[in-house]
Amino acid sequence: MEIITAVRGFKDILPTETGKWQYIEKIAREILANFGFREIRVPILEKTELFKRSIGESTDIVEKEMYTFLDRGDEYLTLRPEATASIVRAYLEHVMYAQDPVARLFTIGPMFRRERPQRGRYRQFHQINAELLGLDDPRTDAEVILMLMQFLMRIEISDLHLQINSLGCTKCRPSFRKALSDFLAGKEDRLCKDCQRRIAMNPLRVFDCKTTNCIEVIDHAPQILNFLCPGCMDHFTRVKEALGMFAIAFEVNPKMVRGLDYYAKTTFEVVTEHLGAQNAVAGGGRYDGLVKDLGGPDIPGIGFAIGLERLISISPFMDEKFLMPPQLFIAAIGDKAQKLAFSVCNRLRTMGITTEMDYSGKSLKSQMKRADKLSSHYALILGDREILENKAEFRDMQKGTQETIGLDDLEKTIIKIVKGS
Repeated sequence: MEIITAVRGFKDILPTETGKWQYIEKIAREILANFGFREIRVPILEKTELFKRSIGESTDIVEKEMYTFLDRGDEYLTLRPEATASIVRAYLEHVMYAQDPVARLFTIGPMFRRERPQRGRYRQFHQINAELLGLDDPRTDAEVILMLMQFLMRIEISDLHLQINSLGCTKCRPSFRKALSDFLAGKEDRLCKDCQRRIAMNPLRVFDCKTTNCIEVIDHAPQILNFLCPGCMDHFTRVKEALGMFAIAFEVNPKMVRGLDYYAKTTFEVVTEHLGAQNAVAGGGRYDGLVKDLGGPDIPGIGFAIGLERLISISPFMDEKFLMPPQLFIAAIGDKAQKLAFSVCNRLRTMGITTEMDYSGKSLKSQMKRADKLSSHYALILGDREILENKAEFRDMQKGTQETIGLDDLEKTIIKIVKGS
């Protein structure tokens, strides 16, 4: 019978890999906590309307990539394709803004988009999301970016480049949109079918297209930075000044629009040359109108998302670094020895000593080979004859030394040796 394999674009994270994941998540939690962020855990399933209203119906995510289905209650539900909308929904539903005017929230978990799988990009993927709600000061934009860069520096990711842009606001974006529409008029036949449709719905989406022809057309298009109102221009200038205070290198990329409609003013991406065309490791921006668009008060916000699969694919850490070998392996020969070994093994586990044993009754040579394969630091060798003599052999697998120890207070003796090493 043929085995059942995972769905295309969905990946198992194996025990040999999870140590690296746990380490990176641990560093993220430390950095986020240092900046005052608290964890929130939101459902992976939401009402489809949430993402249509927040992300934008003209985006690739909503148009082509969401996993949406009709529930038995005749309600459309969607596996979350991103976390910001879900966090804002929870923020409003639980009236968190009444408890504190400023909320610093983060979540770590899976997202779902039906896109073409490629290196570091899957249909179920994982993100670290951080959201700061309640402040519109441009210094907070720099603060969030500083936090992101601090995290990437801590996990030793190299060859990263920070790109920033401003997308303006509701005052200045309409004039840019008209100028862009005028520029694209008459060039429709050189654009892909998706971008031909986007011209009428939201021409800014053309900047987000990765098709070669569309990139060539947009190369000479008007730039949003030339259309910023005084308020947005001042905001962007102050963001750059604040980044300069921390010596954070950046490049202004006027063509960066990100893939979501809720962004306004500051947007940013961290890119690398190691991932091909889809080269962003992390990205985010300000979304001052999103809370209001989802039915709440007019509360500003800014945040970012880090793609964990992409990050791990370029991580310098080897999986072997995070393997957790047992502290002790018990090799037992004979029925009485096996019985004692089982008892000692599990009592030591309850005392905080990671312990393994062999249940198969194989030869001592085979069992010691397994201890070596597991990279166990120590081995306890028990046999029926040793039990009669009230003793056991204790071997340091790394030093190659061995000593005889008594069975009286065996667990205490082992703990003393193991924890004293």
